[in-house]
Amino acid sequence: MDRHPQQIKRERQDKKKRLINISKNSDMRTVVKNVLNNKNKDEAALLHKKAMSTIDKMVSKGHLKKNTAARRKSTISKHLNSLS
Repeated sequence: MDRHPQQIKRERQDKKKRLINISKNSDMRTVVKNVLNNKNKDEAALLHKKAMSTIDKMVSKGHLKKNTAARRKSTISKHLNSLS
């Protein structure tokens, strides 16, 4: 079977993009998990701000859908508000 240069390049680009996507999703999950596991309100507030920023960036880059991002942001906001 013939392998065109364009196909070879596309596969090479797909591998790079896949690694980037996996890394970004992992970072986002870690940030959200850190907020949800934190019991100190002051630390959680700082982590909450970083998590919101990370999720918004994911939406703007097209890694997350808007409603999925809203659901995740809502979850961590509820957790932050429940801390006293």
